[in-house]
Order: sequence, then structure tokens, then C-alpha cells
Amino acid sequence: MSEALATAWRECVRRADFEAAWQISDQALLARSNFVGANGFRNSNWGGEPLDGKRVLVRCCYGLGDTLQFIRYVPLLRRIARSVLVQAQAPIVKLLEHVDGIDCLTTREKTVAHEKYDVVIDLTELPHFFRTNLATIPAEIPYIDITPRKFSSTPNFRVGLVWCGSDWDPRRSLPVQYFADFDQIRGVALHILQRGSELLRRPSNFGIDSGNDDVYEAARTMAGLDLMITIDSMPAHLAGAMAVPTWVLLHSDCDWRWMLKRTDSPWYPSMRLFRQTTAGDWGPVVARVRHELTRQVKSRRSISEPIRRARELCRRPPNH
Repeated sequence: MSEALATAWRECVRRADFEAAWQISDQALLARSNFVGANGFRNSNWGGEPLDGKRVLVRCCYGLGDTLQFIRYVPLLRRIARSVLVQAQAPIVKLLEHVDGIDCLTTREKTVAHEKYDVVIDLTELPHFFRTNLATIPAEIPYIDITPRKFSSTPNFRVGLVWCGSDWDPRRSLPVQYFADFDQIRGVALHILQRGSELLRRPSNFGIDSGNDDVYEAARTMAGLDLMITIDSMPAHLAGAMAVPTWVLLHSDCDWRWMLKRTDSPWYPSMRLFRQTTAGDWGPVVARVRHELTRQVKSRRSISEPIRRARELCRRPPNH
């Protein structure tokens, strides 16, 4: 797809004009017959034809977040295909074992014999194949359902935090100092899920280091949280796919998938979006998040405190 077409496509999806986006995708299908990806193989040879009764190889060719967002289409594909083989990124293969509809799962590094499939399609082409619109986005969650990590019993509200992503769009990230007092909010247990070099900038004794370089183990931790707070990165998609309540901080010119001006996401029903109104100005965004977090924790305490007191009364020996 040319850059001009790609820009037009992104603007269509941002406006939730999916049909216009698919018309652009239709044009791109006609123009790519000889395209070979940088990985040395053709990412897709699907040309727009039906996949009914076919043995379909689904390749996950982009980022981990893209895979986690669009793997939701595999169960739909399996209803019409003869079989579905998925070739995914190695770090998340164990996670994808918990997705319905996959007959065979392997990594992108392994070659799949040609005789095992009839057609190859990129995972991110499945919304195009199904001609998705705003009303038909498959948004039943969780579609990745794993056993959560067990935490020690505590009345505190368990909140995960990620503040920095990869370098492909540094506008997504913000300094950890913006969250400096989040672990001081009464009733909050702050779990740091940030990974990579940015973790070294974490102030000493700031939150609980609960992250893990093993994505599956990190997911188990995330599944046990009450809330995930994150920038636009892979953890946002993982939490959303597992139905963990998730608050995502977005810069003013954020990615197409978050659409325009929405405070919710039709892709993830458990998600809230907190957007910059001025480019580069994270202060008001973090202030809104902090206010909402404090309000939610107070509301939770007002509900749980009478229950706790009632339980204590029940445990007391009767007066004679």
C-alpha cells in the first residue's frame, strides 16, 4: 500500500468509516501481487477470495500489540475454514495457546510446509476479510483467558503501571516522575509492570516491581489486577484481551485504532481512554487519571467497609 493510500486508510478508520477503509484495502490487494516482505517471504497471498473450506495459514507480521488485538478474529475464521494454522511471534506463543480456533500454532522462525495450507493471510487483514464495521467488531472478552497469579490477601486496590513503550513513537511515553505519588494514594497497591531500560529510572521504593520479561508470566500478574494503567503499548492490548479494566493514556495524535475523541474503545469493552488535548502536555492527562483513581478507590472503600464490619460482627461470640 502506498503511503498516500495508507494515510487515507488510517483517517477512514479514525472516523469509524470502515467501509471506505476496506475499499482502499481492496485497491491495495490489486497492487501487491509481486510484493515480498523484508522477512524474505510474502506476508500474504490472499487476494480477496472466500476462505470457506480452505486450509488457512495466518501470519502475525507486525507488533505484539497488533497480534493481541486481531487474534480475536481466528475463532471467526475457524468457523468457515477447513483448518487454521497460526505463525506468531515467539514471546507470545504460550499466550495464544489460550485462544480458540487454532489448529496448529508455531513461531515465525519456523517454516510451514506448503502442502499444509492453501492460502496465506496476514492476521491484520482479517478485519478486511470480514468487512468489519463499528457494530460488528468482535468484542467479546476475554478472548485470552489465563489463570491469574495469586496475590496475598489485601484490601488494597491492585493497580498495574506502564509508562514507556518502544522507540517507534516516543510521543506515546512519558517520564515516570509524572506518577511519583501514585503509590501514596490511600488504598492503592501499585504494581510496576514496566520492563526494559526505562525500569532503571524507577525511583527506589516506588511501587512493587511485579513485571516479568516472560510475557506469559506478566500476563498472569496482569490478570490478577483490579486495574491496569498504561500508555499505548502491548500491555494495553494484553490487558484488554483478558478483560482487565484498563486505562490508556494517549498522546494528541494517537494511533488510528483508538479513533477520534472517544473515551472508550469498541475493541475493548473494559477500557477507558485518557487523551492529551495539547500535544506533549501529559500533566492534565495524569491529573485526570489520578483523580479518577482516587475517586474509584474511595468508592470501593465505601462499599467494602460495611461488609468488613458485618463480617467482624458475625465472627464475634454471642453475648450470654
